[in-house]
Amino acid sequence: MAWYESCGNVRGVLLDISGVLYDSGDDGGIPIDGSIDAVKRLKSSDLQVRFCTNESQITREKLVTKLRKLGFDIESKEVFAPPPAVCHVMKERGLRPHLLVHPDSMPEYDGIDTTNPNCVVIGDAADSFSYENLNTAFRVLMGLENPVLLSLGRGKYYKETDGLKLDVGAYMKALEYACDCQGEVVGKPAKAFFMSAVEDMGVTSQTTLMVGDDIVNDVGGAQKCGLRGIQVRTGKFRPSDETHPDVKPDGFVDNLAQAVDLLLTNRNK
Repeated sequence: MAWYESCGNVRGVLLDISGVLYDSGDDGGIPIDGSIDAVKRLKSSDLQVRFCTNESQITREKLVTKLRKLGFDIESKEVFAPPPAVCHVMKERGLRPHLLVHPDSMPEYDGIDTTNPNCVVIGDAADSFSYENLNTAFRVLMGLENPVLLSLGRGKYYKETDGLKLDVGAYMKALEYACDCQGEVVGKPAKAFFMSAVEDMGVTSQTTLMVGDDIVNDVGGAQKCGLRGIQVRTGKFRPSDETHPDVKPDGFVDNLAQAVDLLLTNRNK
């Protein structure tokens, strides 16, 4: 049975942003065909909708402003992103970070004590992933009796308008290897991250659908939480995803527009 033929109990939808709504880039990015209208259709229905992203280069507010300029109906309170989540984790655990993050995301950490660091937070720092900056983070971790490495995602790569880009996961793995420690992921595919968005919608994992372009962190991560995972053939999608050895999506769609059309057309049948 196709995924859309058994979607009558769906009450909530989680959407990835980069690679599903738009392809990011230095020029502000480009909406993926049909995605603006697809979001409008979802939000005009009786479904709960949230946006679940691993974006950590800019603040959530700047991301929402950029998306609204592109034409998307989206509000900050609907977006779940790693920087606010990791700040909550650090406050709960009394952690003082050394921040290896993108300069444009620094306002997210206002009010966080960074003196005498007892952990390292690593985000998608892009050009700030210099040898000097990585080595400084390495030294902080090596100086701790119990190294704590918090990573804002673990993706291998993502797609922008000018092609594929290395993601934070590659640098997380380098620090794990060098420091002989295990990083903690705050963001997808962490269960707590998915479930915070599900709980905010007031639904259950069994009645929630995740639409993403990352077969491991979006689709696989969602499925491990009991959600259904739909893979789009946009963004970072690769043809080999269709025969992935470990993750079997509940369905493949050409893009978000097709996913929304199938969902809304079939859920009330």
